[in-house]
Amino acid sequence: TGIPRGRLQAVVVQSCLSLPSPNEMLNKESLELLQKMSRNFPSQCINERAAFRPTQDVVQLPVSQKENAKVAIQEILQEIFNIFSKNLTQSAWDETSLVRFQNGLYQQSQRLEACLRTEMEKELTKPESEELQLTSRRVKKYFQGIDAFLKEKQYSLCAWEIIRMEIPRCFVLVDKLTGRLSN
Repeated sequence: TGIPRGRLQAVVVQSCLSLPSPNEMLNKESLELLQKMSRNFPSQCINERAAFRPTQDVVQLPVSQKENAKVAIQEILQEIFNIFSKNLTQSAWDETSLVRFQNGLYQQSQRLEACLRTEMEKELTKPESEELQLTSRRVKKYFQGIDAFLKEKQYSLCAWEIIRMEIPRCFVLVDKLTGRLSN
């Protein structure tokens, strides 16, 4: 028997609207796990830090509507997960912290994706919205820059450390966007 489909959608949409609390906890835990993965920035990488120049500043991403904020948050979490699921052999990070970081990102991203899918079915969020597509493209462009940097540096220890230091900026944006959802 179970929960009727309409009732289930209402529950899912309601959980989408109550996004901030679990998201804030994820951000805090994710930042702690990023720190635990590697305690100190390797001194041999200091000179390479300047080599990473993102094509777009993720923190400056203009997002004006709540539906755009949800799409941006989901996209950011998914892209961080994708980046941290790549060639990590040279990273020398704490494996337990890395796996917990990946799992948290994956779960939250999937939860948000399900929320957005439900909202689109109920036509609360319109996937064809020009602004939604622009938001999605800007997020993807930023992460394509990260991916290109990692490839260019052949996924070296220093490249990974530089990206590990960059990713907290993404969580700053997620916090900012989450704040908009609760207003």
